[in-house]
Parts: sequence; structure tokens; C-alpha cells
Amino acid sequence: MEGAVYDLCVQALQDGETLVERFGYSDEDAFAVGLTCGGIIDIMVTPVGTDAPARPVLRSALSAAVRDEPAALARVVRGPAHLLGTALLVRPSEAVGEPSRPSRAESGAGSYEGGLGGHAELDRTAAGEARALLDAGRTSTVELSADGSHCPGGLTLLVESSVPPPRMIVFGAIDFAAALVRVGKFLGYHVTVCDARPVFATTTRFPEADDVVVDWPHRYLRGTATDARTVLCVLTHDAKFDVPLLEAALRMPAAFVGALGSRRTHADRERRLREAGLTDGELARLRSPIGLDLGARTPEETALSIAAEIIATRRGGTGTPLTGSGRPIHHEEETHDAGTSFAPWTRTTAPMRTSVPSLR
Repeated sequence: MEGAVYDLCVQALQDGETLVERFGYSDEDAFAVGLTCGGIIDIMVTPVGTDAPARPVLRSALSAAVRDEPAALARVVRGPAHLLGTALLVRPSEAVGEPSRPSRAESGAGSYEGGLGGHAELDRTAAGEARALLDAGRTSTVELSADGSHCPGGLTLLVESSVPPPRMIVFGAIDFAAALVRVGKFLGYHVTVCDARPVFATTTRFPEADDVVVDWPHRYLRGTATDARTVLCVLTHDAKFDVPLLEAALRMPAAFVGALGSRRTHADRERRLREAGLTDGELARLRSPIGLDLGARTPEETALSIAAEIIATRRGGTGTPLTGSGRPIHHEEETHDAGTSFAPWTRTTAPMRTSVPSLR
């Protein structure tokens, strides 16, 4: 399929127009287009000339990505031909822009760069939707009307969020932690190891970690930033560390909070946490004993079981074998996020230009 997209790029450069093509799937042309697993993919190619209005916006978006700065780029992927490919860039509300960067400020949407070239209200609504997705660290499509209202049908925006890697904080500088650090880096996390014992928490023992912190775990956690993507793995296996740490962790934003230990350790830990005042709802967030049942014994196998549970929690997986399950392999295809409308996928064998009912 890359060859066909290359031809689209050449055509877009020659014509100076944004092109949208749909590559469909059928038994006859599956191998021809490279979609041997089925499905449909829509590709938009936007030529960016030296005087293109979107050029400074796209330059800013690329610069932010290179510098690991959070930003969200919204582009029209379905709608009137003159709006296709127009771009708008938003950053977190607290971000400070460069003086030379063209920006606008709109009530209710914050500052943004560029514009979609339509109704004045469209830019403000698009900026608000893009910032909401940026705050969640998500890339998605958004259905709007050309006048900027939230009634689906007129326009489809693709909002691409570029955010720094999510954090994984591993508490407890033990051999299991060293294996988990390696797996965490492989999965794309910014990994921090924290332990109160300086003889164990060293960069020599954890060379793959981004940060190695010597501090009491609960004190470090209360002083560092977490968000809805953060993974907290408590491997200290000691009540004097675990209880104050989990008391803080279960009341902070995090995607996953797990603790190592036997079932007896977990029961004692839960009792202590209840005595500390944690509610049933807060305790329900705790994954303990941490990891999926893989029969793991070595540090590497245990790290793999922990990583598997993190992925299953994040993606909505069950942890059961795919063989004979009958469930879709990719669970996101079953999920509709609040505030975002996805048009249904339809199978076609013919490419389609200038109209994109669904772009993922």
C-alpha cells in the first residue's frame, strides 16, 4: 500500500490539492493493496507549499513533537474541498508560546495557532475539542458542523495528540524491579525507580531507568506529577513502605496501581489500608497481587506478567487466550468514547476521493 500512497503524494505535489483515498478490502484485491487482515484505511495527503497557510502550523507541530512538548493538531479530513487539510494547533493552557509564533486567543478555547478557514465559531469549538483530547493524551476523530456546533454531519476533524511518554514509577529497588524497568522501557514508558535505600537505588543496578530516586516512596510520590496515563508498581513488599505509599497512590490520578505480594500479604495490606481510612472505591483500584496468572517464577517472567496486566487494563483485555475466544482482537473497535462520534465502517473495493466517512 505504501507504493500507492507514494503515487498519491506525487499527484498531490503536482496538482497542489489535498487528496483523500480509501483503500478497501475484498477477497479479490486483498494482497494487491496489502490489507491481508481485512478492514479499510483512509489516507489523506496534503501538499504543503512554501506559502501554504498551514505551513507554520505544521512546522510548530513538528517542533513540539521533536522537543517532547504536548500539543494537539486538528485537521479537516471530511468536509468541503477547500477546508480539507486545514490545520489548527493547540497546546496545554499553561504552555508559553514563542514570541514569533502566530497565535489567537478565543474565550472558552484558550490560545491556538492557525485555523480551519471556515466559520469563526468553528475554530473555537475545534480548539476546545482538541484540548480535551490533548488533556487525555488521545488521538481521535471529532464530528462537528461547519458552523462550529457539535451536531455531527458537516465536518470530521482528525485530532492528533503528541504528548510526552507516559510515566511508570517502580517502587522498590529489587531484582524484579530491574526486569520490570527493561519491559517498561520496551513499552515506551518514562521509567523512574524509587527506593529509600541508597545502597540499592543506583544507576549501576538500573542503567535502563530514566531516573533513579533515593527517597521514601510515599514522600516522593506526593511530590511528583502523575496523570491518567501513569503506571505505579509497588514492589517494596514491606508494610512500612507499602501502606503509606498506597494510601497516597490510590488517591492520585493514575491508570494503574499494582502491588507485589502473596495473597496473605495482600490481605494484611488491605486491612492496614482500611484502618488508614481508604474507602471500598479507592481499594478497588488496587491490582494485587500484581500481574496476570502466567505461572511466572523468574524476575523476567514476573515482569512480563505485570506488563501483560498493565496492557490488559489499559486496553480492556481479558487476559484469556485468543484461541477459541471469539472476541475481536482489537477491543478499541468495540469502544465509543464519550464526546466523540465514529461513523460506521463499510467495506468497499473502490477507492474514494474527497469524502472520508471514517478516519482512524
